[in-house]
Amino acid sequence: MNNFKVSVQETSNNAIVKFELNQFITKHQSFEFNNIDDAKASPLAQQLFYLPFVKKVYISSNFIAVERYNIVEWNDVQDEVAEQIEAYLNDGGEVITEDAAPKKQIPVTVYAEATPNPAVMKFVANKKIATSLFEFTSIDDAKLSPMASELFHFPFVKSVFIEENYVSVTKYDMAEWQDITVELREFIRNFIADGKEVVLPEAAEKMENSTPQLDKKFEALDDTSKEIVNILEEYVKPAVASDGGNIQFMGYDANEKSVSVMLQGACSGCPSSTFTLKNGIENMLKQMLPGKVETVEAING
Repeated sequence: MNNFKVSVQETSNNAIVKFELNQFITKHQSFEFNNIDDAKASPLAQQLFYLPFVKKVYISSNFIAVERYNIVEWNDVQDEVAEQIEAYLNDGGEVITEDAAPKKQIPVTVYAEATPNPAVMKFVANKKIATSLFEFTSIDDAKLSPMASELFHFPFVKSVFIEENYVSVTKYDMAEWQDITVELREFIRNFIADGKEVVLPEAAEKMENSTPQLDKKFEALDDTSKEIVNILEEYVKPAVASDGGNIQFMGYDANEKSVSVMLQGACSGCPSSTFTLKNGIENMLKQMLPGKVETVEAING
C-alpha cells in the first residue's frame, strides 16, 4: 500500500473542491479533463466521471480539483469522493497513462535568493517540490530524500532544508557562495526537471518533525500551547519562511511561563536571527498572552 491520504479543501468557487494529497501523483505536470471521453489518458479521472455530478476534473502534482454540476452540494458528497480517491490510489490505481501529454508543460526554473544567514542560500523553484517541510543535517539523516542525499555529496553542504517550493542549503565556511551558487542551482533545477523524487512518499509519515506528525502532536497539547502554536503559525512562520527558514514549537512550561522553539533552515545557527527572533517572539507572546508567557528559548535545529 502507498498510504495515500486525501484532505478536502474548499476553493473560492463553490462549485469546485480540491482534494489534496500527501504525495505527488504526477511528475510536476497538470491535466484538465472535460468529460469521460476526454479523460482516456486518466483512469482516475474516468472513474470520477462515473459520478453523475462531476462536470470537470483537473489533476495536478499533489491535488485533484473537481467541478460539480448543481444537482448536489459538495457538503453532501465531498467526504465520499475523498474516500473513493484515497481507496483508488491505495489500491495501486493508475492516475495518468505513461504516454499521456500534459495539458501544459512549464519549464522548470530555479533562482537563488540570499537569506539573513550568510551561511544559507535559498533556491526557489517555480513548481511545488514537496508536500511538507523537512530538515536534514547529515547524509545518514537524508535517506528519505534522494535530493538531499545527493546534495550531501557536495563537500561544502552542511545541511538541507526542503519546503513546498524551495530548498535552503547551509554551507561550510570552506566555500564562498559566489563560487558554488550556480553549480547548486543547476543541480537542483536538473534534479526537478528530470522528474526525480525530491522526498520519498513515506518520509512524511516516518519523520518525527514532518508536518503530519506535528499535526498529531498539536491535538495533544494543552490550550495555552495551542494558542502559542497558532500565534507562531499566523505571525512568525510566514516571515521566517520568506527568509528560507522555519520555526517549530517545542514546549511550554506553565510554572516557569517559558516557551521553547526550534529554529530551522536559514534561521538555524545565525546569531543575529536567533537573537532577533527570540526577542521578537518573546515580546509578541507577552503582549498576546499576558500573564502566561515571560521568556522564550530559541534552540538551533
